[in-house]
Amino acid sequence: MNKKNEPISRNKLLVISGTGWLFDAMDVGILSFVIAAVAVDWHLSTEQMGWIGSVNSIGMAVGAFGFGLLADRIGRKSVFMLTLVLFSLASGLSALTTSLTIFLLLRFLVGAGLGGELPVASTLVSESVSAKERGKVVVLLESFWAAGWLLAALIAYFVIPEFGWRIALILTALPAFYAIYLRRNLPDSPKFERDGKPKQSFRQRLKIVWSKPYARRTLTLWIVWFMVVFSYYGMFLWLPSVMVMKGFDMIQSFGYVLLMTLAQLPGYFTAAYLIERAGRKFVLSTYLIGTALSALVFGNAESLTLLLFSGAFLSFFNLGAWGALYAYSPEQYPTSVRATGSGIAAAVGRIGGIFGPLLVGWMLQAGYGFGIIFGIFCGSILVAVFAVVFLGVETKQVELE
Repeated sequence: MNKKNEPISRNKLLVISGTGWLFDAMDVGILSFVIAAVAVDWHLSTEQMGWIGSVNSIGMAVGAFGFGLLADRIGRKSVFMLTLVLFSLASGLSALTTSLTIFLLLRFLVGAGLGGELPVASTLVSESVSAKERGKVVVLLESFWAAGWLLAALIAYFVIPEFGWRIALILTALPAFYAIYLRRNLPDSPKFERDGKPKQSFRQRLKIVWSKPYARRTLTLWIVWFMVVFSYYGMFLWLPSVMVMKGFDMIQSFGYVLLMTLAQLPGYFTAAYLIERAGRKFVLSTYLIGTALSALVFGNAESLTLLLFSGAFLSFFNLGAWGALYAYSPEQYPTSVRATGSGIAAAVGRIGGIFGPLLVGWMLQAGYGFGIIFGIFCGSILVAVFAVVFLGVETKQVELE
């Protein structure tokens, strides 16, 4: 059992934190399939389907902001465990609902837990490894997201058609028990333990985030996070539904999305390999450009072959970019405001995640085609590329302040 200040090996830290990240991804991934299944059961319109994804992002915005602040006050480990329990229990309870209103309320709570855990976990890992391998380790942490999505796709393919979406959601409550393991085996960040909680108030920390040394970095992160999350949740929460609307039945669609999801793993691993060699800005901008082009092709694809190939490239590049973004974000700030700065940037991103699914639902209802919708997402990602290239600061192997 790890005592408070006992060091932990890099690999053990990666596996323990990554497992929590896997559960996060499993819950978000399950939601994309559940939306398609619930829409059939409850006869939902495309606008109502959009709200299920968007209310999740509203919760993530609140959680990233609030829990990011809390992590700078009480520690990274405590907030990591708290958010894990919150999203697991709320997700399990959402399986028992019979009304869309209660379902949306519980999905808000799920989102709050998810939104809080992600930036806090990446901050914890960033502060616990050396500068020369920090970027690679955080991207590898993000690779657990692909494993979680694969698990979600497998549950969707084998469980939902046979047993229904409620059983699939009940399975997502199981990660709450993992918090017991975390409490015994995960130490807090050594930098946080050494430096202690910040002396500044929230207003003072916010002023530091926007002070002259960090204002450009903050602006870059806010633009990139908003555009990346806007496009990700607009595209990926709708993937199974898009396949159904293109004429495939639900079981076929779930199987095809499972195949596309497999491409996430090499996306992460190649990004992890390149990030300490080519740098954060190169990997982030290159993989975002690949995402934009893949989105454009996917939105206009008609044949199954082109849908599968462009969907696989979309998964490959988008999730590699996510890994680079999570490595890049905590490196912009000193320890006293690191979780705050990363958390607020993630919260701004989640605002984009609110509008992405709603935009798809509204545009489909209005009669727009997938080519136009995915063209908008392509454009938004290119705005993020511009911000990284012209505003971003390279932090490859720079010691954390």
